[in-house]
Formats: sequence, C-alpha cells, structure tokens
Amino acid sequence: MTENEHSENTREAEIREAVRDRYKRLAQKETPCCSSPEEATCGCGGIYPSAEVLSLPAEAVAVSAGCGNPAAIAELKEGMIVVDLGSGGGIDAFLASKRVGSAGKVFGIDATPEMIARARKTAKENGFDNVEFRLGEIEHIPLESNVADVVISNCVINLSPDKPRVFKEAFRVLKPGGKLAVSDILLMKELPSTIKEDVAAWSACVSGAMLEEDYLQAIRSAGFVSEKVVDRQVYSEEQLRSHISADSFTGDLGALVASCRVSAFKPGA
Repeated sequence: MTENEHSENTREAEIREAVRDRYKRLAQKETPCCSSPEEATCGCGGIYPSAEVLSLPAEAVAVSAGCGNPAAIAELKEGMIVVDLGSGGGIDAFLASKRVGSAGKVFGIDATPEMIARARKTAKENGFDNVEFRLGEIEHIPLESNVADVVISNCVINLSPDKPRVFKEAFRVLKPGGKLAVSDILLMKELPSTIKEDVAAWSACVSGAMLEEDYLQAIRSAGFVSEKVVDRQVYSEEQLRSHISADSFTGDLGALVASCRVSAFKPGA
C-alpha cells in the first residue's frame, strides 16, 4: 500500500467513525435533531406535512435527521418494494410503508447499530410489519440485485466517503425502470479547504457534500437516466455556521450549500 492510499484509508476510517458516533449519540437521545430553527440542515421542521408527522411514531420523529422529504417525489404505490438508504430511526421508511401497504415492503439500511436497534423496536411496537431494518453500509447494500421499485435516501449519501459507489449500489438493487428519489445536501460552489478538512463538519452533512453537477454526473455514471434536481432550498449563512466549527472559517458562507431533492431512473421496463 502506498503512502497516499494509506492516508486515504485513514481519512475514510475517520469519516466513518465520526458519522457513526454522531448518529449513535442521536439514537440514544429523545430530543429531535430539528428541535431548534438553526438546525435547518438536520431535522423535520417544515420538511413533512404536519399530518404526516403526527401519524408517525414519536420515537422515529424524535431522531429525525433529514434535510427533505424524498417520499414526496418517489411516486410510491401499493405493493411496491422500497429501499431506504441510511434509514436512521425510520421516519422515511415508516412513511413509505404506509404508502406501499401490506402488499408492499420497505427495507431500511443503516450502518449505526444503535439506530437499527431503535428502528426495529419502533417498528415492532407500532405494528409496521412490512418494514425490515438491516445493518449495513450504503456502499454495500445487503440486498440482492433487481429487487426494489424505488430507492430513497434522506440527507445520507453526502455522508459517504464513496458516493459513486452508493449510486452504483442503488442502481444494482433497483429493478429495470425503478426510481431513485433522494434528498441531500449539495454545494452551490466549492467549499473553503478549512471546512473540507473538518471531519466534524462532514458528519454534520457539510464538508462531504458534492457540487450539484458532480452529484448528477455520479448518478449518470452509475447508469441512471433522466436525472434532475426537482427542487432546492439554499441555506443562509447563519444556518450553515451552526454546523461547522466556530474557528474553521471566518469568510462569507452565503449561498454555499443547499438541500436538494433529486430523482433519476434505471433504464428498462
């Protein structure tokens, strides 16, 4: 192994550890990530219709850490099979389960054991019999190929140190004609190097984000077609500063990061 490869592997390990630690702590608390207005890049405030939030188990809502509502653009129907990448406490998996019904199935995939345990407990206690949570990395989805009608994800792909691999895996598990529908944090312009190197900012969904065009290109390279940004919400400087170290950057952060909903399709069918 070369010195450069060793450095890259060390960096990837640090990122994965920081992400798991952040979401382990979130899984073990009861206060929602979206408990304050400043946490706009992480949570459920203003993301889901109130009626949807009220219809979900409080245990799932309490650990919501998304940046959008991918199910709203997924065109889910009765009987569909859905895969939720980075399912966390299960809020999007449970929303999807209501739409696909008893004839459908939802698989939640997450790399944090504490989140998986919490989501499984919530599903069992609230009768979500059509939802199954599996422990695994989204770069290596623990499912067979060509099984899903839709793959969703909410503010998780940006956390991966190998996003092209995630899209290739999403493509693999989708049936021909299947849909990718994700919410994620994307960059409107390049991040300052001090923020890029901040592992804490990565686990907070900032420094690992890709430029919008690079993100779409990664989706195309995985084999998807008709990829597009459905909508975007650009964050204010105040919202972004709540997610980076106070001393990591002192310049202008306006119009730098946005929450985007993106869709694409696997050719076929």
